[in-house]
Amino acid sequence: MKYNIVCNEKLGLLGFGLMRLPLTENGEIDQVRFEEMIEYALNNGINYFDTAYPYHNGTSEIAAGKALARYPRDSFYLATKYPGHQIVSTVYDPEEIFEEQLKKCQVDYFDFYLMHNVNDKSIEIYLDERWGIVDYFIEQKKRGRIKHLGFSTHAELKNIEKFLDVYGQEMEFCQIQLNYLDWTLQQAKEKYEFLTARNIPVWVMEPVRGGRLATLNEENEKKLRLLKPDRSIASWGFEFLKTLDNVKMVLSGMSNIDQMRDNVSTFSDENIISEDEVKFLLEMAETLKKGVPCTRCEYCLEGCPMNLEIPALINIYNDLKVYPSSNIAMKIEFMAEEKKPQNCIGCGSCSNICPQNIDIPGCLRELTEIMEKLPSWKQICLEREEAAKKAQ
Repeated sequence: MKYNIVCNEKLGLLGFGLMRLPLTENGEIDQVRFEEMIEYALNNGINYFDTAYPYHNGTSEIAAGKALARYPRDSFYLATKYPGHQIVSTVYDPEEIFEEQLKKCQVDYFDFYLMHNVNDKSIEIYLDERWGIVDYFIEQKKRGRIKHLGFSTHAELKNIEKFLDVYGQEMEFCQIQLNYLDWTLQQAKEKYEFLTARNIPVWVMEPVRGGRLATLNEENEKKLRLLKPDRSIASWGFEFLKTLDNVKMVLSGMSNIDQMRDNVSTFSDENIISEDEVKFLLEMAETLKKGVPCTRCEYCLEGCPMNLEIPALINIYNDLKVYPSSNIAMKIEFMAEEKKPQNCIGCGSCSNICPQNIDIPGCLRELTEIMEKLPSWKQICLEREEAAKKAQ
């Protein structure tokens, strides 16, 4: 296992994300299989375990606490997160949540603690002086109940910068969605380079995009197997990340022991793929995109009578065309009502000026239709909240 000394800790580069754990037939976490994975992980160099308040409807932290209680506290690093992005709340009480998390995880402190999903809407919650969320956790760090403080984010780059302008001195690491597809699709390259310039270590989530990059079409899989016959398709996502010096932690949401064995093998190999192989992955990623060729030139903004943030909407449209997900769609849910795609009046002023000749009104109509078919983030949060109460 490759290790990094980061935040004055020796961390295995591969971490175990506890969001997609093995399940029993009735949909509950399979504790027996999970604990087998924990044992294998610790015996093979994985020492970082990442959970969060809403994972598995509030039961991931409980399962992690039970599994890790069998081992010395100094033999692993445990990370969890504060759910400030669950915007259905009208009151935010970080102390109540934090004390609950300590009990669920059966620990006296967390090695790493994150502000969960500082996104384009929740940033205002995290910065709101009424709740004092970040300040509360800064105090817990001073008291030794948190060793290292950071944040995860799906936000636009400008809002990541906004958050760090306020709390940059306190944030020791940042967790972003990063893989060879999102390198260009979700501005991951720009986010990575910005964080690197700010000397903030990068933690990676969705390294194979929820499994999207673990199974490709026959043509692309054949090309990858010709390059490295002994490697799995999923391993290429991790190989890409190993080329980025400021990636200090790669979190994989492994669901079974076979996935873990394959990932451990990948991270035990000290070799780095070549520049040509990286170039091939990025070129292949372009073929996986199913949207429109928006370059974010912003010419379309000049003529829009509704003042819609068209490049941002098109970016979400492209993302949803690759992988329809409520985690992506929430970016629109968090927008002000007047900025949402259904406000497009179809005048065509944007398309007339678009250098790429994109049918922007058509894209926004389709985007609205996609949104209508996906469960709302608010509903998901309410269901998770209810399930968490039942699990206690």
